[in-house]
Amino acid sequence: MEAGNQTEVSEFLLLGLSDDPDLQPLLFGVLLSMYLITVLGNLLIILAVSSDSHLHTPMYFFLANLSFVDICFTSTTIPKMLVNIQTQSKNISYIGCLIQVYFLMIFAGLDNFLLTVMAYDRYVAICHPLHYTAIMNPCLCGLLVLLSWFIIFWVSLLHILLMRQLTFCTGTEIPHFFCEVTQILKVACSNTLINDIVLYVATALLAVFPFTGILFSYSQIVSSLMRISSEGGKWKAFSTCGSHLSVVSLYYGTGLGVYLSSALTHSSLRNSVASVMYTAVTPMLNPFIYSLRNKDVKEALRGLLSQGVPCLGHSPQN
Repeated sequence: MEAGNQTEVSEFLLLGLSDDPDLQPLLFGVLLSMYLITVLGNLLIILAVSSDSHLHTPMYFFLANLSFVDICFTSTTIPKMLVNIQTQSKNISYIGCLIQVYFLMIFAGLDNFLLTVMAYDRYVAICHPLHYTAIMNPCLCGLLVLLSWFIIFWVSLLHILLMRQLTFCTGTEIPHFFCEVTQILKVACSNTLINDIVLYVATALLAVFPFTGILFSYSQIVSSLMRISSEGGKWKAFSTCGSHLSVVSLYYGTGLGVYLSSALTHSSLRNSVASVMYTAVTPMLNPFIYSLRNKDVKEALRGLLSQGVPCLGHSPQN
């Protein structure tokens, strides 16, 4: 292949999950179903939180933001893959690939930050209950979300600007179903040392530090719960963390699976399957985790759905 600079490369080839034509209809149906469930489930969470005044608290404010980010995260990858399957095409434009990388980094980083902020919220609620309202005021909650957006915006933009300096060979194939930053760096035809360094620093900033913050918050929560003499009191306090812990375990567990798959195996299929768990399955399961384990969310969803189904044959009364 003949090398060219980044302005000469017009498109990449996404190899997808499978080349078997018999599997394409099945893949399309499964991915479309997962995407629709993800969007509908997270949208219901957002509507439930916004419509029920009992859920206008910091914990559910962050949950609504997490649901919004999950919708955007999944929408960055799955629709393009569905289009490629339907049209039997593997092409993605050079600019489209960079845009996909940019938004993937934004929403993946926001997931990390929001889960960390939610852990801090639980820490304040359990370890400093008397000062919870004063500490977790609306101003601080909004500031934490805006700060998360600000940090991830500039970090992602730095990655894109550095990737714009790379050169690629014509007909470059990406062994994945979306433009993943590490895969793109592997297929670049120029030196990627600076990109790799920035990637490691960004990983520490967007993943390791937030996860360390989550561990610290829960270590303080456990320490505080150990000082409660009543077993019922311990369980009641810790039960408020159950949904968040489940989501954290699922999110970081699948993320670790993607990392180990890419580090320990050269199989592009295994890497892609692990990435499906990270980019599609986790955002799809989050609404179920919060709705099934949280009585307040279940009641809000029940009220929302009942309001959306008017009684037939009865006119509204004043």
